[in-house]
Amino acid sequence: MDTTVAPSVNQMSGRPTGEPTLEAIGITKDFATLRANDDINLSIRPGEIHALLGENGAGKSTLVKILYGALQPTSGEIRWKGKLVVISNPAAARRLGIGMVFQHFSLFEALTVAENIALALTARPSMSELKAKIRTVSAEYGLPLNPDSVVADLSVGERQRVEIVRCLLQEPKLIIMDEPTSVLTPQEATDLFVTLKRLSSEGVSILYISHRLEEVRAICHHATILRHGKVVGECDPQRETAARLATLMVGAELRELATPPLIEETAWVRLAVRDLSLPKPTPFAVDLDKVSLTVRAGEIVGIAGIAGNGQDELFAALSGERLARDSKAIVFNGVASGLLDITARRKFGAAFVPEERLGHGAVPRLSLSGNILLTRHSTNDRIVRGGVVFSSEAREVSDRVSEEFDVRKGSPDPEATALSGGNLQKFVVGREIDRHPGVLVICQPTWGVDAGAATTIRQALVDLARSGSAVLMISQDLDEILEISDRVAVISKGQLSEPRDASKITREEIGLLMGGAGEAAHAH
Repeated sequence: MDTTVAPSVNQMSGRPTGEPTLEAIGITKDFATLRANDDINLSIRPGEIHALLGENGAGKSTLVKILYGALQPTSGEIRWKGKLVVISNPAAARRLGIGMVFQHFSLFEALTVAENIALALTARPSMSELKAKIRTVSAEYGLPLNPDSVVADLSVGERQRVEIVRCLLQEPKLIIMDEPTSVLTPQEATDLFVTLKRLSSEGVSILYISHRLEEVRAICHHATILRHGKVVGECDPQRETAARLATLMVGAELRELATPPLIEETAWVRLAVRDLSLPKPTPFAVDLDKVSLTVRAGEIVGIAGIAGNGQDELFAALSGERLARDSKAIVFNGVASGLLDITARRKFGAAFVPEERLGHGAVPRLSLSGNILLTRHSTNDRIVRGGVVFSSEAREVSDRVSEEFDVRKGSPDPEATALSGGNLQKFVVGREIDRHPGVLVICQPTWGVDAGAATTIRQALVDLARSGSAVLMISQDLDEILEISDRVAVISKGQLSEPRDASKITREEIGLLMGGAGEAAHAH
């Protein structure tokens, strides 16, 4: 990364000074009757890490798409280093010096890491030179990558690294980061913060979108808060509490999470995994090695782990996307299910929420009611009766889920891809919880959602469990795992540790297990 002169800093506030790298003036964006951005003013200075905060649907994604050239404003203007510019497309943004790390990855799955990165570079080095540069930069910034890996075989965390390294190789003057830590482990996030502070010291501006308010307080110099498409405030986040920032975002105090105690330790085992072993499906995946686990009615079992240690493989085996070798290796609600497909497992009371909501959890160009149909056609005879699809019934379910989980949308039944990431997450999670399944297997339940929505989702998981369901939650968010889990296990290199009481295990112990310390024990 080319260095620039270190930015000057206001000694009172700690905020960098100087002529703004980028100014957005009076930015307004209308989608038919929906005003997503309403007269927004924003300035980002050299070396400044500037937080853009707001609830899901507040207008953050629309604004950054305008700044990156993916959308054009209805009115308003953008100035780059004091000069009026029209950013007609992302290529124009990159030529100016604007890079973006997306929340939903913009990668071609069939191509390698190096091939994906090559597509985004204006200057085209030889492939051998590029691979060497990827190895150097990714190692230097604590984001290790194999340039020859095929993206389809990478975990979500590893795909995030590709996005970040691809952006860094473009040597940007402004980096827009949309939820960059949502799929990173605490250690990976800490490494990223070191990288961001280094870039800031070199004069690179960073527009930082995150729902993790403690990290905003830790690294950001300034924050602009959006609500319903309008700027409702600015502040120095380092001088505010996380609770105060959340209140500014939602306009009200957040409600406390209610977690009633787990009562029955001898409750019915709704999910049993017994010596589940599967060879890795691709050269870059992980073998599952004698995974054993029980989840009882009424409890939440959390599985922690660093991305790429078998979470994807375990979810695929539990959901029926990959079949086990033995029908008794996976038992849902007393039914041996290891050799059953997804539809059959759903019929026996199981529900599944994958970590990748767009494309895996929902079909992007299908309406919300259409996505309801895909997961309910075999389990809801009001939606499909006698081979006939009743779309109105699917729409009714979609409306109910949207209301209960506060899914904000621009039309009554939009395509899944039209929702912001957080709103789509609320919809996908709500769709499965609405079934009241006997077993719910859920990955990254609050990935990319705001503090209020995270509380809503976590409360719904607790309520589902305490109503008699079994919840298995795979998450990289240790705060989340420790907040709502009754027991915690750690997956490392395809092995699962013995689940332990969440109230008695420490972060340090979880961290050691995540790093592979100790022999993996198996639950009975």
